[in-house]
Amino acid sequence: MAQLLNIHNGIMLSNKLSFFATSKLLQQNNSCSYIRNNDASRNRLQSFSQGGCEVADSVRSSPESKAYVGDEVVSDTLPHIQTLRKFPKQELFAKVVMVRFDSTILLGEELDLSSQLVSEALFTIKYLHEAGAKLILASDWSIKINSTLVDAESVADILSSALQLKVVTVRCISSKISLDMEVFKKGDILLLENLSDFKEEVANCPKFAELLSSGVDIFVNDSFSQSHKILASTVGVARFCYACLAGFHFEESLCQLKKAAKLDKKPYVAIIGGGNLYNKEAALHYLASRCDGLFFVGMMSFQIMHALGLSVPSSLVEKDAHKAALDLIQFAHHKNINIIYPKDFWCINSHLPNHLEMFPAHFIPDGWVPVDLGTRSLEELNSLITKSKKIIWIGPVKFRISTKHINGASNLARMLCKLSQSNCDVTVVGGMACKAITKESSSALGFNMVKNASVVWEFLKGRKLPGIMALDRAFPFEIDWDAAYSDPAQPLVVDIGSGNGLFLLGMARKRKDLNFLGLEINAKLVRRCLDSVHLFGITNGYFIETNATSTFRSIVSSYPGQLILVSIQCPNPDFNKPEHRWRMMKRSLVEAVADLLTYDGKVFLQSDIKEVAVRMKEQFLEYSKGKLALVQDHCDTKIKQGAWLEENPFGVRSDWEQHVFDRGAPMYRLMLSKLATLI
Repeated sequence: MAQLLNIHNGIMLSNKLSFFATSKLLQQNNSCSYIRNNDASRNRLQSFSQGGCEVADSVRSSPESKAYVGDEVVSDTLPHIQTLRKFPKQELFAKVVMVRFDSTILLGEELDLSSQLVSEALFTIKYLHEAGAKLILASDWSIKINSTLVDAESVADILSSALQLKVVTVRCISSKISLDMEVFKKGDILLLENLSDFKEEVANCPKFAELLSSGVDIFVNDSFSQSHKILASTVGVARFCYACLAGFHFEESLCQLKKAAKLDKKPYVAIIGGGNLYNKEAALHYLASRCDGLFFVGMMSFQIMHALGLSVPSSLVEKDAHKAALDLIQFAHHKNINIIYPKDFWCINSHLPNHLEMFPAHFIPDGWVPVDLGTRSLEELNSLITKSKKIIWIGPVKFRISTKHINGASNLARMLCKLSQSNCDVTVVGGMACKAITKESSSALGFNMVKNASVVWEFLKGRKLPGIMALDRAFPFEIDWDAAYSDPAQPLVVDIGSGNGLFLLGMARKRKDLNFLGLEINAKLVRRCLDSVHLFGITNGYFIETNATSTFRSIVSSYPGQLILVSIQCPNPDFNKPEHRWRMMKRSLVEAVADLLTYDGKVFLQSDIKEVAVRMKEQFLEYSKGKLALVQDHCDTKIKQGAWLEENPFGVRSDWEQHVFDRGAPMYRLMLSKLATLI
């Protein structure tokens, strides 16, 4: 550990003045940013101007730089999350795992075990059971899904039959008592009460969420259809669990959504059904910005026609939709995107319920109501999509009055089935669309299918989906360490929650023989730090936007050199919940740090709030499995009463530490070391 000791001896408090001068300069230049091209080489830094000083350099290819110039909607609303597939299977053994399953998939009237959706949902539960986890299932259900769902026992019977495992019910929610672990002896899997019976579920009540997750170690969300809602069972429970993962069905549905958003093929056409154009305006603008054509086949088609000045029955005009339709038409025209509406409809008369007549779209006689797409409309639609390489169909092909004679959805499904057999990427969204495809196709494997349209509409609006955001983050990229550092073999120092990066940047400028990595969840701060890295020509410093709680192991384990120091400085406490201060400190993070540190490697912890520092110390000592021990005589550094380090051993302060120092408040510091005797 001579290298780490050199950090302590080589960077002492005598260097404070030069560091604070650097800090001031960094703060003055924290608004700098990359100037990128719009072509394939946009990840290259062309020039940088600040205060009259111009610097030319090239940005090393990295996942971060690509993310910043990529699609903002996708990167913001669909973050990379931790999945059950990639979670260490051995870590599931003997853990209490709660699965939020999708009742619309597993509790329907006819449970098709050959269905891909059903198979994925069942596999999540079976996988966890085979891994040795203690399973608790939770969901909501109603007789609208299945008339036999009269109570929790009937649900348990259906699940027992599908899983070939004994599912037993428990009533801990209504009684408001914590789950007794002894109850696991009564069956293979436990089932909680119907969540729809509790108003606290939709209110995301913290106490209700805490009760739901009582005794639970790991939360697995496999109900993608609820991703757009803020529920106690999908969002609230995440704050109380050791790890929060996506199940196999959730992961696959998210993958399908990402495929639909990916601009990998052209021409790209959107077939849009359903109504309520006003509330979907933002989503339609998003589609218009990406697609080469929008073909409206549902109620929204009449709003487009009305905005274009065509004759439309007043009963078909939606309130508040006129301006939204005009804005969409203008936006599409500016983007040179075609907006197409049906040219004819099959119509029905209330006086002749079994008689269908076809009329032009702009001339529907009084008393007649459109019920399906006409022949010319279907021919035009077929001609359009035949030339396409990518298609998304979202929303039902139907109008306000339904009839048994409607077959527009079936005709469209047959067209798409034929195209899917060629080199056309087809995404189908919504229950009706998915059902039509399944009925017309012998295999749905050639389609990207997302059953819940509400989730997709919210995504297209650019909104962050709460059910996704509540899950742990994952770092999906293979990091090019050669691009990050001039010498990736040098020992590594990692600062978790690096903030403005003043500590790491100051250290990197002083110790060229070490590499420094900042892990920070705030994207803006990471961008500023990367700007500073390039501005000052630092080749041994790097920053990554990530939630280190979940991703520390996956990131650092691939580093080719030794990890000699991990620092966690002044984490944000939760003042409203003293017992949960800095909930980011989870066992998974501590275990990863303890495992990856080289022997005699160090962990530096500090906070200006004593309770936070004590909490961090206790958790590192508890969860490190005896690998870490407190350093009491570290480099002759003075130790306060209670084993707190009196001074920062590195002589380089973080921005918050300097703020605390300026107001004369105390800092609570400690150092731990990995015991070499464990070799």
